[in-house]
Amino acid sequence: MRTTMIALLFTILLMNLHCSDGQQPSCSENSFTWDSLPPIPDATGFAGSFAGTSNGALLVAGGANFPNGGAPWKPGSVKTWYDKVFVLEKSGGQWKEAGRLPMPLGYGVSASVADGLIIAGGSNEHGHTDGVWKLRWQNDALQIDTLPSLPFPLANACGAVAGHYLYIAGGLQAPDSTATALVFWQLDLDALTDGWRQLPHWPGPSRMLSVAGAAGHRFYLFSGTQLVDGKRHYLTDAYAYSPAEGWQILPSLPQSVVAAPSPAYTASDGKLLIFGGDDGALAPKASELKEQHPGFSDAILYFNTKESRWHTGHKISTRKEADAVANPNNSVWAPVTTTLVEWEGKIILPGGEVRPATRTPRVLAATPCK
Repeated sequence: MRTTMIALLFTILLMNLHCSDGQQPSCSENSFTWDSLPPIPDATGFAGSFAGTSNGALLVAGGANFPNGGAPWKPGSVKTWYDKVFVLEKSGGQWKEAGRLPMPLGYGVSASVADGLIIAGGSNEHGHTDGVWKLRWQNDALQIDTLPSLPFPLANACGAVAGHYLYIAGGLQAPDSTATALVFWQLDLDALTDGWRQLPHWPGPSRMLSVAGAAGHRFYLFSGTQLVDGKRHYLTDAYAYSPAEGWQILPSLPQSVVAAPSPAYTASDGKLLIFGGDDGALAPKASELKEQHPGFSDAILYFNTKESRWHTGHKISTRKEADAVANPNNSVWAPVTTTLVEWEGKIILPGGEVRPATRTPRVLAATPCK
């Protein structure tokens, strides 16, 4: 009996060592092993890029940054948008430039569908757009199809595919808008020529920079920030929508998750996971802190769709990034204003903003522990 017990304990120890790398959490339920993919080939990196998959390849397109170490508080700094599309065909490969978007663009909605990546809305130096396109990587070439335009220009919205519908919620109509948009649109992916349908909005305030989610035929809307007379109000409310039941009010989040990677990750057990985000605690001091800003939240929030309740779990880990990032000082921070993509069994967080005005080219990859 004693020999059997010792053998059992030794087996458990080996399993823990296999799923852990010292400082990383063990491979328990709802945890991840963290790694990185090759960084996006730009020394500064981008925020607000579109991202998704097409024919097994990972695509990252557009986005914006402040070149040469610029920032809104530095004289002469100009925010710049980009039209480059990068492709990574396999996790062990290298990024290459695949082509160009129809225009420099960022801060729109990304949605991976069966045959490509849909990008909708967004902004550039000329304002906001109502354009919608599908990017397809096929036969070593980028193909771009034009889809029905949004009802009006919109940026900083969120969206997700639930069932055979693409939903888009909230956003900002123009760069100088002093109030966020209270809009909810639906596109039938099986009937694209029907265009966008306007649906009743959620029973709560307008918002932008929210996190979308999907589980089955239900679309989820989490947090965001409401703009009232140009001032931000950080939100923690949550809602679910289905064509059969309409809107349902859900329990509020433990904290705001403004601009967290969207859409949320849908786990195999139906939980929706939100990675980081801006909780608003330092928002009033951002202009004072500048380069001393400590970064955004690294908390992972879990919403149990069956029990309709929240809990917190593990944290985003960026410890492995120091050797892979052009600026090692950025390696300890979690990104916002980026798209969450599922690819090759991993959760991918490509680029993003790691503190106000600071972008990163790193590409985080989290593998769910089983």
